[in-house]
Amino acid sequence: MSTAERTWTGPSAPERLNLLRQAKSIAIVGASDKPSRASYFVATYLQSSTRYKVYFVNPVVKEILGQPTFATLADLPESPDIVDVFRKHDDLPGVLAETIAAGAKTLWLQLGSWHEEVAADAEAAGLNVVMDRCVKIEHARFHGGLHLAGFDTGVISSKRQLLS
Repeated sequence: MSTAERTWTGPSAPERLNLLRQAKSIAIVGASDKPSRASYFVATYLQSSTRYKVYFVNPVVKEILGQPTFATLADLPESPDIVDVFRKHDDLPGVLAETIAAGAKTLWLQLGSWHEEVAADAEAAGLNVVMDRCVKIEHARFHGGLHLAGFDTGVISSKRQLLS
């Protein structure tokens, strides 16, 4: 779907910041143990640079970054605040159903992922929805750490960024 065809309007930057500030746990659906995958890069950032409890959901892989994985969201020991989705477009309605059943508060679709019907259904079920945005980039942007997200800020410093 091209950007011109998009009619759904997501949360503003202050609203996204609030979602990230209120969250204590993030489940990454479609997490990969392959370092070349975006979900692995996001997982590494979330584990090393945030206070979130991070869960990995992948029915095939047994462990990612030294943590056990879960086959489904229903298998998690708690309801995640944010479900961060790295799955193909056609899988998103099923992921939404799992997200609702798991009692999550926010459905977050990664960069390039956009599904207006899923967004409408999620909002109708009381969920917050973010689409076509990266949790890692958004967190880093709001916390002054885009350099940690792989962006060149042009600043050379030996000081480590303080985390909130």
